[in-house]
Amino acid sequence: MWLQLLIILVFIGILASLAIGAGFLLRDSAKSKRLLVSLKWRIGLTCLLMALLVFGFWSGELG
Repeated sequence: MWLQLLIILVFIGILASLAIGAGFLLRDSAKSKRLLVSLKWRIGLTCLLMALLVFGFWSGELG
């Protein structure tokens, strides 16, 4: 139960980072680093999501 909730929260975080990054892409100047920081967060959260999914299937909690 806790693992599924954590996976959902990480996925929501990825979607939020994607939306924020799109906003930065449309509004910021070329010298702004905020789009890159948003991309780094999204990559980190995606790696965490993959690790949680692998752990969940390995431990048998996800099916």
